[in-house]
Amino acid sequence: MNTTRRDFLTVAVSAAGATATHDLAHAEAHDHQGVPSDVVLRVKSLESLLVEKGLVDPAALDAVVDAYEHKVGPRNGARIIAHAWIDPAYKQRLLANGPAALAEFGYGGTHGEDTLVVENTPRVHNLVVCTLCSCYPWPLLGLPPVWYKSAPYRSRAVIDPRGVLREFGLALADDVEVRVWDSTAELRYLVLPERPAGSEQLSEEALAALITRDAMIGVAKVAFPQKGARL
Repeated sequence: MNTTRRDFLTVAVSAAGATATHDLAHAEAHDHQGVPSDVVLRVKSLESLLVEKGLVDPAALDAVVDAYEHKVGPRNGARIIAHAWIDPAYKQRLLANGPAALAEFGYGGTHGEDTLVVENTPRVHNLVVCTLCSCYPWPLLGLPPVWYKSAPYRSRAVIDPRGVLREFGLALADDVEVRVWDSTAELRYLVLPERPAGSEQLSEEALAALITRDAMIGVAKVAFPQKGARL
C-alpha cells in the first residue's frame, strides 16, 4: 500500500473515532517496528474494503493525499516563514518560543504542540530527521514524504548529512556548519530558511509561494525565480 495513503487513512480513522486516539498517536510516533501494528493492519483492511465496495476511488484518495502533502500542510509552514521574514519581532518570538508564536496563527494540536524553530544563516544550515520513526510537524508541513520515513534517510542524515544534502542537489561550502536535529514524539522541528537575495520587494503572499516543504525540512534552500518567471 502507498505509505502516504495509509497515513492519511490513519488520521481519518482517528477523526471518525474508529480507534482510540492514544493508540493511533502511538502507532504514528513509533512506526519503526518491522511487523505492522494492529492499527496499520486495520487501516489496510479498511482501505481494501472501501475500494472493493466502490465507496472510495483510489485515484481520488491519492489526490486528497497529494493535497495534504504538497499544498495544505506546507502552505501553513510557508505562511509562518514568510511572516517571520518580513516581521522581525515575530521572527524573534518564533525562535524564542515556537509553540506560542505558531499559536498566534492558530497552528498546534496533534503532532505540533511542541515545535522548535531553527534558523538557517550563511554560516549554519539545519537539517531535520527522525531517526526512530517519522515524527514530523503535521500541522505545518502536512504528511511526511516517503523519503523522510525511509531507513536510508533516517540513518544517513546523521552519519553523512552533507552527502544526503548533495543527493538532494544542495552542496554546501566547507565553512558552513551542518546541524542535524532529531525529532521525537515530544519535540518536532521546523527550519527557518534563509530569505533569498532579490526578494526584498516581494509581498508576504509572494514570499510564501517561494517556500517549499523541503526547505522547511532542510534538504533544500529557497530559490528566487529566474527573471521573467511568474510569481
